[in-house]
Amino acid sequence: MKKPRIPLNGEQQGLNAAFAHMDLPDLPAGPAAPANGEGNAGSREQIAPPARRGRVVLRRETAHRRGKAVVVIHDFEPQVSDAAIAVLAAELKQSCGCGGTLREREIELQGEQTAKVREFLESKGFRVDGVR
Repeated sequence: MKKPRIPLNGEQQGLNAAFAHMDLPDLPAGPAAPANGEGNAGSREQIAPPARRGRVVLRRETAHRRGKAVVVIHDFEPQVSDAAIAVLAAELKQSCGCGGTLREREIELQGEQTAKVREFLESKGFRVDGVR
């Protein structure tokens, strides 16, 4: 006795053909168009350069860590708050995929991640000095 065959690619048209048979409730309209008439139709959005946030210094350390390297980011400008440094530390750990900690306005990240850290900090508007 044969099993009945289920058609997998029957009468599909367009990208959402797999969902065409579903009965969906009326969904709200998308976001309203900008009032000034500027839309993103056919044009790329202008991304503003990040605000200048001052200078930071990178340092690579292995002392008291059984030979394992960490990258230390220190010398934050006084206008950068402790809360902003804590948020930056969390974002850095997430983007580098590593562990780390925050100690007295210094961020320590595990591993040799200097290139990633430098690129990330520069994208956030910091001028980075130190380890190359």
